[in-house]
Amino acid sequence: MASTAGRPTRVAKLPPRERILDAAEELFRREGVRGVGMQAIAEKAETTKMAIYRHFETKDALVAEWMRIVAAEYQAAFDRVEAEYPGRPRDQILGLASFIAEGLPAISHRGCPFVNTIAELPDRAHPARQVIEKHKADQTRRLVGMCAGAGLPDPEQAAAEITFVLEGAQVSTQNGSIDRTADRLMRIVEAILDRHRTGRDAPPPGAG
Repeated sequence: MASTAGRPTRVAKLPPRERILDAAEELFRREGVRGVGMQAIAEKAETTKMAIYRHFETKDALVAEWMRIVAAEYQAAFDRVEAEYPGRPRDQILGLASFIAEGLPAISHRGCPFVNTIAELPDRAHPARQVIEKHKADQTRRLVGMCAGAGLPDPEQAAAEITFVLEGAQVSTQNGSIDRTADRLMRIVEAILDRHRTGRDAPPPGAG
């Protein structure tokens, strides 16, 4: 994902579309998608509103494109752990959990972009919300596949539990309700995997 961190003096050297996305990302994360107008984005990107509309027909389209960039970063994390741990789905799942855990410090300051954005978009027909919902469905599908590959007897349930923990850790970090969230996150995900794995090997009730 394009990032403005560490390069504010280079903004004018970037291509116009990337400058606009960088500016939008910084403002949307800091002030929310509803609180930022196109004029503010234009000023931050050192361009004009007319120039923005040449790249993005509407503000909704700009928000949706930003969400696609954020989603691509998360999908890349799936690709990365699959490449790092070929044929080792348990390690892939733990790698994903580690990716989330490592990102928690940033979330404590800015919040999860998906949670923040979807809270501002009650209309499920909004293009950005559709991007988020598709991303979440894709993410669940891939996690279920990893759980199945790990030999868990109920991969859908295991994936649901892991998803609750991953997303809950982000919200808890954002609101400060739980301490040591990264450490707790990793321990809980490991416990979920162990419990489901043990459940597969356990005899049925009443056996023996």
